[in-house]
Amino acid sequence: MNIDDVKSKGINRRTFLKAAGGAIGATSLGLGTSNGADAAVAPTELPTVPFWGEHQGGIITPSQKHTYFASFDLTTTDRRDVIYLLKYWTDAAARLTAGQTAEPLSVDTSKPAADSAEAYGLSPARLTITFGFGPGLFISDGVDRYGLAAHRPAALVDLPTFNGDQLLEAHTGGDLSIQACADDPQVAFHAVRQLARLAYGTANIRWAQTGFLPDTPAGETPRNLMGFKDGTQNLQTKSEAELKSYVWAGNEGPKWMSGGSYLVVRRIRIALEHWDRMTVAFQEQTFGRHKYSGAPIGGKNEFEPLNLDAVDSDGNPIIAQNAHARLAAAASNDGAQILRRPYSYNDGLAFTAERWPPWRQGMEYDAGLLFFAYQKDPRTGFIKIFELMSQIDMLNQFATHVGSGLFAIPPGAKRGEYIGQQLFELA
Repeated sequence: MNIDDVKSKGINRRTFLKAAGGAIGATSLGLGTSNGADAAVAPTELPTVPFWGEHQGGIITPSQKHTYFASFDLTTTDRRDVIYLLKYWTDAAARLTAGQTAEPLSVDTSKPAADSAEAYGLSPARLTITFGFGPGLFISDGVDRYGLAAHRPAALVDLPTFNGDQLLEAHTGGDLSIQACADDPQVAFHAVRQLARLAYGTANIRWAQTGFLPDTPAGETPRNLMGFKDGTQNLQTKSEAELKSYVWAGNEGPKWMSGGSYLVVRRIRIALEHWDRMTVAFQEQTFGRHKYSGAPIGGKNEFEPLNLDAVDSDGNPIIAQNAHARLAAAASNDGAQILRRPYSYNDGLAFTAERWPPWRQGMEYDAGLLFFAYQKDPRTGFIKIFELMSQIDMLNQFATHVGSGLFAIPPGAKRGEYIGQQLFELA
């Protein structure tokens, strides 16, 4: 391919040179050839999740053990760069989720490798890669960089500032998002690392966060770092009716988002050192559930319905009015529901140079909940639910929201397409 061919295909010179220098082989663009290495690392039967399809993977996929989330800022003003990046990302994601390298490997060792290889030979471990578009893709600092402002979904709002928010710029916002989930943490990190490499010159990582789940027995609900089961009231992903009502975007929004969803991500730091000093009874009143069984207060089984009308002998609600479970329940939010895919995170100790060593002011963990919520519309989903919770939830004594983002998650892609193609064909 010569430079005239590049121009005719809408690929700018900088991107072309970047691709050539990195020996990039984006097969969906016809820019590279395989030397047969793919077959060596792609056995016929692997624990894979299909990449192509009506919806993106990683939304209703049974939760994997690990996640690596990254938010990106676009650094280009050229719309063609963004399209080319999304094509590269789509091609690489399809390969990675199939257990292959991000790009075909080359026998020429005089050039940078097409893949960093830390996952070479590893199982794909049910890897899913989910892409999102933040508000900055449509308009940034009042500028419509890519001619997309008119096609921004009404549901892609700027999240309000909630009571108690202490958001840090280092963990907030972004123009694009990638969530990689896998049962192997190295596989998840490898996926984001390769996609970030392909974005050099077009987008930079703004913030990133790892997350994990415990090795919970099949059929049981995972516990969070506070010791409580997390996800008992979650939507049923096998119910097409619930998914259509609460998760998948439909005809109420732009056509290019039909079959997609909206992701709210929140990095919630938990004051574990204070929580651990509370009595079990107080912790249960805070959650509105028994700690060990997961049952609602007054109940015996985890999946018993919440009896929000039950009172004690003095007429007081058995499940407190400001208990977390009550405030999160659909019955308390005019039926609003979201699909939660939470992960725990642990980044060691929280300290600054002025507070070192940590024992000077008491040890504090930088740990908590990496909260992911998928929904049909955040205005009637997360925002509706969290407005009241942010004000009176007993859990707020221990939880501080320090990171946040809202992203439109386009529908899945068919073979030969790229993620978000319908959006870019509109303008």
